[in-house]
Amino acid sequence: MADSQTNLAWATLLDVSPPERGRRRLHDRLAHALRTSIRDGRLAEGAAVPPSRALAEELGCSRWVVTEAYGQLIAEGYLSARVGSATRVSWSPETAPQHSRVRPAPARAPVRYDLAPGLPDLRAFPRRRWADAVRTVTGSAVHYDLGLPDPTGHVVLRTTVAQYLRRSRGADTHTESVSVCAGVTDGLVRACRALRAEGIADLAVEEPGWGRLRTAATSAGLRVHPVPVDHDGLRVDDLARTPARAVVVGAAHQFPTGTVLSPARRARLVRWAREVDGFVIEDDYDAEFRYDHHPVAVMQGMDPSRVLLLGSVSKTLSPALGLGWLVAPAAMTAALRAANPVATAPPVLDQLALATFIDRGWYDAHLRASRRRFRSRRDLLVRTLCAQVPQGRVSGTAAGLHIVLHLPDVTDTREAVRSATAVGLRLADLDDYRTEPSEKRALVLGYGNISDTEIPPAVALLGEALRSAAGKRVSG
Repeated sequence: MADSQTNLAWATLLDVSPPERGRRRLHDRLAHALRTSIRDGRLAEGAAVPPSRALAEELGCSRWVVTEAYGQLIAEGYLSARVGSATRVSWSPETAPQHSRVRPAPARAPVRYDLAPGLPDLRAFPRRRWADAVRTVTGSAVHYDLGLPDPTGHVVLRTTVAQYLRRSRGADTHTESVSVCAGVTDGLVRACRALRAEGIADLAVEEPGWGRLRTAATSAGLRVHPVPVDHDGLRVDDLARTPARAVVVGAAHQFPTGTVLSPARRARLVRWAREVDGFVIEDDYDAEFRYDHHPVAVMQGMDPSRVLLLGSVSKTLSPALGLGWLVAPAAMTAALRAANPVATAPPVLDQLALATFIDRGWYDAHLRASRRRFRSRRDLLVRTLCAQVPQGRVSGTAAGLHIVLHLPDVTDTREAVRSATAVGLRLADLDDYRTEPSEKRALVLGYGNISDTEIPPAVALLGEALRSAAGKRVSG
């Protein structure tokens, strides 16, 4: 054919579907296939369609079928025909009315530097050793490991996690008390459903705190009561004035303030749980990272009958693995299983890979290297902030993967975040983790997912964003 645009595999391009219960005629089905190809943009505006005889031969139908289909689409405005010229497409999605198209979201600047909290050093993920662990378990797994998974998790990983938590976190755990889940949020949802089934309808959470924990609790049908945090952690006396009989607390390293629950409040919190016949849910999300001294042991060891323990590898390895655990009192085991009858554990081979990764000492080695790297990176970030953002004040225990940068009360931190985003710098406003905005202005800065060499230029952009926000406030 003279026009190269008609040199297409038309029988493949046009899906001439079989008739629906014999009611749809062949020329109608051909018209529908052509119309769909034009609307999808597979046939561009101006493209020539084959002469009716050629298309009929390729499709194995009569020429009348093709001419009828062409005539229908010409009448609808999808095709145009002129004497002495090929029949061509005369419509495109771009020429359709604006309301008939989904408007694309405005393009965001690519992320150049990541100072938002929540991620570990993804560049340092131990790919080779993780791949070795996956290969090992794939070759050694017995046939019944490949069957339907135990909803509480594979016994090998549950045993390994119980041993690891006893050894490294001072927990009082055994295989039967551990359930494998997809992460902290999944574990909390399971725990909240079990609490609801036990008649507990009110849950306290830290203020400020991680919003997904509040969402998880409400999704399970619990009423949420924010309780303020100060320099000693959760204010237990304020907790006692709520109707809650359960509370979620980051005892070892509160997010986002970075405080550590004081020894006196730990003891008081356990007493509170006993007094109200309730429970403490301990979110041990990044407690392995403590830089000034050895991490404090978990509260769960103080009273395993009242404290549930949540943990995962999201902050130590990667959230992409989707592997975590929930340690619950023996008295709650039946309620946990009954309240979550369709709960599923992560893929079995991934569970066995994590067990192998821990048992071979690779997890401990990775944590040791990560602590050295994060301690040095945190120090670098604090020094750089002091030099380039002198109006700021850093707070938070030397632990975890984030700090809080307090700024003058007149600072428009929300505008600073917007300005930073526009130039490819990810930040987080402390107000994002509050239920109500505060007059105290601060940013939550993560240093997990950024390299040491990126910190100086990232902080320079942060300073520019703060100056830009100040300028807009003055001009406004």
